[in-house]
Amino acid sequence: MRYLKLLDRLCRHLVAIGVRKSNPAGQLVRDGDRPKDEPDPIYLPEDTDARPQAWVQPRAGDNLAALRNRAIVAIFLGTGVTALEGCTAHRDYLPPDAVPPYLRVPAHGAHDTRKVPLASFAVPILAEWLVRRQTRSTSSDLVFSLRASGEPITDMSFGKIVRAALVAIDFEGDSMSPRVLRNTYCRRRLLAGHDSDEVSRLLERASTRICDRISATIGAQL
Repeated sequence: MRYLKLLDRLCRHLVAIGVRKSNPAGQLVRDGDRPKDEPDPIYLPEDTDARPQAWVQPRAGDNLAALRNRAIVAIFLGTGVTALEGCTAHRDYLPPDAVPPYLRVPAHGAHDTRKVPLASFAVPILAEWLVRRQTRSTSSDLVFSLRASGEPITDMSFGKIVRAALVAIDFEGDSMSPRVLRNTYCRRRLLAGHDSDEVSRLLERASTRICDRISATIGAQL
């Protein structure tokens, strides 16, 4: 329904400016039904969560792309930020010597600036990546960019990198996107004893709905 509504708005705009004579998406929206039950959130269980934590550790002989890809997975798995926040993260937002380590996420849209605790397993790869990053001739201050031009990595590229990492650790799910790592970070915090309100604020979620649903999986497990 979300995508249908986007198409509906686009087509209505095209009609308004005279590009189209009709809105083919309008009837689709009127006929569409929202799912009565939301899909279960996809996350990595505790035993599976250990595998990407090991996968992101730096390895001797990693080329720059391999090191970058491990660092990308580490920042999502170790902070639970969104793909957009990963795309726009600057080097100054990730102080390597901070105790405890954190990623600063600046205010954007309706979201306030926040400091997100960085999981300890993500520190070695991100520290090494930042050192290697400084040796590159680039005009960008972003943590992650493509080529010396400093071109940001797109959401699609992030998705491909995360998917490849999940395949490498033998995980298969209906979703193989950075959202899986975000949900895993959320569940890890809940398992550590933090409540849904606190974790929702940490992840800058509009409500506790997702955290409550993930928290329920812990109760069911116990």
